[in-house]
Amino acid sequence: MTHLTPQSEFLQSYRICAAAEPWMQAGAAALRERVFVQEQGLFAGHDRDAIDDMALPLVAIAEDAAGGPRVAGTVRIHEPTPGIWWGSRLAVAPEWRRVGKLGSELIRLAVGTARARGAVEFHALVQEQNVVLFRRLHWAVEAKVDLHGRPHAHMLASLAHYAPIKDPVAGWQLKAPGPVERTP
Repeated sequence: MTHLTPQSEFLQSYRICAAAEPWMQAGAAALRERVFVQEQGLFAGHDRDAIDDMALPLVAIAEDAAGGPRVAGTVRIHEPTPGIWWGSRLAVAPEWRRVGKLGSELIRLAVGTARARGAVEFHALVQEQNVVLFRRLHWAVEAKVDLHGRPHAHMLASLAHYAPIKDPVAGWQLKAPGPVERTP
């Protein structure tokens, strides 16, 4: 007879928040290098640019008792002109993509943080494979563009669907299921 282990035993805890501590910022930078330089080959060496000097990095922290807290996802936001915000460099580590919620929660934190700071528009240049996710989260395609040799969509968030988040450093905890394993 096969028994299923209750799914609640496989819940993972995540903290969705601003990268307020140096280890979080370093983890976000390392994850961006891993995804955009090593995995996707979009950049040579590193993906840092002038936006990093003004951007607020946001992170999803996997709170793993065995390995300690680790950056599992990241995105950065910035306001190049008053009221006009942009999100960029959304990345989730390959081993955490199966969670299925980290990217969405980072987007919610990004837009909500910008709304609390007076955003009247929130834009992103989204890789083609992620357009469906953004549409589900109430974003509209403004234009198709080519960026770093890859198809992207310039997308605009519907701000009415995002509550303002006044304290992104506090963020919130997220419980998401892990895999359900069969035991004999």
